[in-house]
Amino acid sequence: MGGTASAPVIPEGLGSVVYDQNGMKHNHQIKSGSVNSQRGGKAVNQDSAVLCQGYGSKDGVLCGVFDGHGKTGHHTSKIIKYRLPLLLLDQKNAVSSKANNVNNSETKSTNKSDDQNQSSPNTELIQWKEACINAFEEMDEVIKMVTKVDYSFSGSTAVIALKQGDDLLIANLGDSRAMLGTRGENGVTAVQLTTDLKPGTPEEANRIRRFKGRVFALRDEPSLQRAWMPHAQSPGMAMSRSFGDLVMKHYGIICTPVITHHHITSDDLFIVLATDGVWDVLSIKEVASIVWGVEDEKMAAKAVVDAAVVAWKRKIPLDKRDDCTAVCYFLQKKDQTQATTSNS
Repeated sequence: MGGTASAPVIPEGLGSVVYDQNGMKHNHQIKSGSVNSQRGGKAVNQDSAVLCQGYGSKDGVLCGVFDGHGKTGHHTSKIIKYRLPLLLLDQKNAVSSKANNVNNSETKSTNKSDDQNQSSPNTELIQWKEACINAFEEMDEVIKMVTKVDYSFSGSTAVIALKQGDDLLIANLGDSRAMLGTRGENGVTAVQLTTDLKPGTPEEANRIRRFKGRVFALRDEPSLQRAWMPHAQSPGMAMSRSFGDLVMKHYGIICTPVITHHHITSDDLFIVLATDGVWDVLSIKEVASIVWGVEDEKMAAKAVVDAAVVAWKRKIPLDKRDDCTAVCYFLQKKDQTQATTSNS
């Protein structure tokens, strides 16, 4: 009658993983974070998300949200949520291995001691940054190799947050955002960790035009600069960097992330990553207040998404609501930090 199905093999270094909202019901090892996603007005939810706890090291964490667009955008974001965490680990191992080989060669030639040859925290950070850039490039190549789905005018934004020790790396591609909740004088202060990468930004616009792409706003949406092909009224991209969008890669759209670093302090409480469906209707201050107001850490992402859905109905009732997705991760146990915050 056939054997028992074996459990899926989790690659070493990936840690405990949850994808989108459904996995929260099945993975009880995720203790300090949550993921939630709700479909908007379209037939399919094009957002995806991932949260890995124990990623790369015992206390390492990887969070990511991916906002698909175009006819096959949901396929793009889905591929990314499964493949990018693996590619990043592979690239980090490759970068570290290359550095170790160089160090070993130098040690033999200069007789350095093992203590002198050990990687410093700063070296690890540099290696993770290089691995991020390489992994994003490889992810785009993986998408190009898919023949069953057309990604000519479809793609996905991405923002990931990587925690290793007290270092927090943010890699941003597009207009999803990451924010930090930190302890302030009057409670929780919200700090935006990313800058939206849109065609209207001067540096982004200059690159697109240098590659013969066009940047302009339509008459009925004068405040929204979009990226266009040289001689066609398409595709009108609202972001300047993305995965996929293979045709526009010839006209200045790139997959190179903007990487920033934050040193985590004892005042830092939580991080939130969310797609633009959330940020279109909620400010970072509102999101910080929502997250800090939940009783259960595992309900934080759902609370953010639920609030965004309500805000869409109130603020933009005539528009089709965008997909809304959030990942929340607490850097400190909430019950402990609340007591400190209230007494400060």
